[in-house]
Amino acid sequence: MHYLELTELAARIRTRQVSPVAVLRAQLDRIRALDGALHSYALVMADAAMAQAEAAQTEIAAGRYRGPLHGVPIAVKDLCFTAGFATAGGMAIHKHHIPAEDATVVRRLKEAGAVLLGKLQLTEGAYSDHHPSITPPRNPWHADHWPGMSSSGSGVATAAGLCYGSLGSDTGGSIRFPCAANGLTGIKPSWGRVSRHGVFELAASLDHVGPMARSALDAGMLLGAIAGSDENDPTAARDPVPDYLATADHGVRGLRIGIDAAWNGNGVDPATQAMLKSGAETLRALGARLVDLRFPDVTQAVADWFALCAVEAAVAHEATWPSRKDAYGPVLASVIESGHAASGTGFQKIQLRRMALRGRVSALFAGIDLLLIPVHPFASPTVATMQTLGETPTLVSALLRYTAPFDMTGHPTITLPGGFTDAGMPLAFQLVAAHMDEATLVRAGTAFQGVTAWHRRHPLD
Repeated sequence: MHYLELTELAARIRTRQVSPVAVLRAQLDRIRALDGALHSYALVMADAAMAQAEAAQTEIAAGRYRGPLHGVPIAVKDLCFTAGFATAGGMAIHKHHIPAEDATVVRRLKEAGAVLLGKLQLTEGAYSDHHPSITPPRNPWHADHWPGMSSSGSGVATAAGLCYGSLGSDTGGSIRFPCAANGLTGIKPSWGRVSRHGVFELAASLDHVGPMARSALDAGMLLGAIAGSDENDPTAARDPVPDYLATADHGVRGLRIGIDAAWNGNGVDPATQAMLKSGAETLRALGARLVDLRFPDVTQAVADWFALCAVEAAVAHEATWPSRKDAYGPVLASVIESGHAASGTGFQKIQLRRMALRGRVSALFAGIDLLLIPVHPFASPTVATMQTLGETPTLVSALLRYTAPFDMTGHPTITLPGGFTDAGMPLAFQLVAAHMDEATLVRAGTAFQGVTAWHRRHPLD
């Protein structure tokens, strides 16, 4: 039962084939059995979760069914505030931080009836490296391979059957990297689609909170629960939130999918190129029309991302930096120092280039509905390779080539499992849509997953 898709489990709970309490007990047993090796949870909230599961069971028995998340165990990245429970953000400096209120996304999950299993581990401050005091989560497909960053625990727990879906955050690729690494489907929403209230910042104008799940349908269901305007976050968009499930079965016939063959091919390894070609051909067979295009050069945008993220991180940490500098790990400390050293004129030039890129990318969607690209240009990197990031600037830039530009522009993306390497590790690609058009992403992802089974393969079986 632990590998059921969220929508499948929801149907069983609704028809009382299984109870929320029984489901939760099974999840807690599995976490106890496996997470000692996987290290995906920062905190398991067993007693509070059981109280929520018992309440859900009582409500459902009384005919007060709240919807498809009612009674379903979900976990959240440990930068989402949880009232009365520690929220550390992957940082030693915040390990005793107990928020007085829930983040808006946590509150909305609870209002939908979800059972909050616990808090999932992440890199320090949601940047690239785990704090030296934390044991990093391990990829459940193979411990030698990268589990993704920064939503590492969200990727590992969801893939390993330790929750039925999770929330992650994405500033430079941190929903997409762990989804690709662990064989999951994830949505990085449009910037502003989901409230950031009660979520630790890394870089405010780049941070996106979104769902990580086992299918496009599951991801759409979770997004629908957490999205929308928020009086506590004036940057949350006021656009109406569609019913993503209502149009999920509309297929892709007639949709125009843009492909820049040069951008998708230059420096991209053969396994990833083959997976992209297969994904494109599958969507074409379903009735989509493939459109050749030229995507704007993103070399400068990726370089600008580093500088912009550093400045915004320096602002996010001003209450504890440099007064508690010794509690920071070396990577995040270096980023904050870099942010403080940046010039105002340099920052303004970045903002001007960012606005221009956003305009050029938005203009592309006058001629296409979706863009098909890799998540990163190399298949399933190892932990050893990723530990050399600090020594290999070209590797870092390559890693961010297909992710950071869409944090800079705020366009939404969906990550879809698209194959496996010869070594049996997951591969994935992205579809990108126009601002606030996550519905088309869910629709296309559901169509693709209706004729493929990559997302139904699981580790540890």
